[in-house]
Amino acid sequence: MAIMNFGGVDENVVTRDEFPLEKAAEVLKGETIAVIGYGVQGPGQGMNLRDNGFDVIVGQRGGGATWDRAVADGWTPGATLFGIEEACERATIVQYLLSDAAQIEVWPRIRQYLTAGKALYFSHGFGITYSERTGIVPPADIDVILVAPKGSGTSLRRMFLQGRGLNSSYAVYQDATGRARERAVALGIGVGSGYLFETTFKKEVYSDLTGERGTLMGAIQGLLLAQYETLRENGHSPSEAFNETVEELTQSLMPLFAEKGMDWMYANCSTTAQRGALDWMGPFHDATKPVFERLYREVACGNEAQRSIDANGRADYREGLERELTALRESEMWRTGAVVRGLRPEGI
Repeated sequence: MAIMNFGGVDENVVTRDEFPLEKAAEVLKGETIAVIGYGVQGPGQGMNLRDNGFDVIVGQRGGGATWDRAVADGWTPGATLFGIEEACERATIVQYLLSDAAQIEVWPRIRQYLTAGKALYFSHGFGITYSERTGIVPPADIDVILVAPKGSGTSLRRMFLQGRGLNSSYAVYQDATGRARERAVALGIGVGSGYLFETTFKKEVYSDLTGERGTLMGAIQGLLLAQYETLRENGHSPSEAFNETVEELTQSLMPLFAEKGMDWMYANCSTTAQRGALDWMGPFHDATKPVFERLYREVACGNEAQRSIDANGRADYREGLERELTALRESEMWRTGAVVRGLRPEGI
């Protein structure tokens, strides 16, 4: 473990230089890793582990689209692809990568297979942190660990295939064997993490829920839509409004501040843009900070978790979700976006 300074604050991190893949393989020698669930995180983590030479199997409900997807990705029924219970029974490490709602539903069926010395692995602190709501209480004689890639499973896989890594957090909730931390770090390296930073289950889920509802997804859509609507209401065309709101942000400016920071992006824009950005970031900060504070309070007290549990538990949840996503996709802004993307030069 290395101590690194982030903006004046020291943190514990693990890099691939100090914990190479060879060391991870030695730590997990003789372990069978079961990836339970083949939806958002399962494919990326499972295939990366497999390609890195680990002994991996997949546990998934049979007869559905995700089972077929697993077969298409090279998992063989009866050899590396099993039902959920059988995979848990065969494994020494159970990667519990079902959705939060599905984790609650499936938990009573798999708990009996979590026998002494095994490890239960999460990529989200939800089930453990809100255990009084989820009912997920692990046996005391197993390791309970977390590796949370900071992005989607699709991004994790794409970056792995490009020879890159997606940063991940890691945590130990329960160390029954004395090996929980090294198991977690080895798995983090195995799934393709860039570097690993230490956290707790509670901090992971608090930051994750805040981020998803905030700048990563919820807030960004709200901000983009507000600006797009304002431009349209003042007579700007859909194409102009979309390019000034979304296309320039994602195609020109985000790559700049991803490369070297916000100051670098500002320095590569006109002096007029710099002045306006510096003057207006304060009002935007002041307007949105109370919303973020309220959001964090709702996450910390468990209200946001309960809303997710209640919504995801409804029988018609999938149908309602599809209606909401369809409405988003068919809004003028994102229909315009589809046309704009189609006009990009080939290969972009």
